[in-house]
Amino acid sequence: EARLVESGGGLVQPGGSLRLSCKASGFSKFSSYDMNWYRQTPTKERERVATIDVTGRRTNYADSVKGRFTISRDNRQHLVYLQMNNLKPEDTGLYHCGAPRLPGFRGQGTQVTVSS
Repeated sequence: EARLVESGGGLVQPGGSLRLSCKASGFSKFSSYDMNWYRQTPTKERERVATIDVTGRRTNYADSVKGRFTISRDNRQHLVYLQMNNLKPEDTGLYHCGAPRLPGFRGQGTQVTVSS
């Protein structure tokens, strides 16, 4: 059974950094799919924060995270990463990964809380 498992979240002070990981298992076509990181809060709709193409060479970011977040992937290990620097309180949310071409395929997510 294909699944995605996110990890790396936690509580961090404003200005801090976190690195999130998304591990795909049972997903033999992982390297054929663009991958996204999303975040969601109780008061806002789910937001796409970053996209990476199948090669890992092309990326795209939401304006709110440009210059602070970096998405990367390791196709051999079936991993997608999100390096988050200079975190702000508004970055707080549940982060999960997914493939835009597979709308229902997502993990449980990992909680990021940015607070002093």
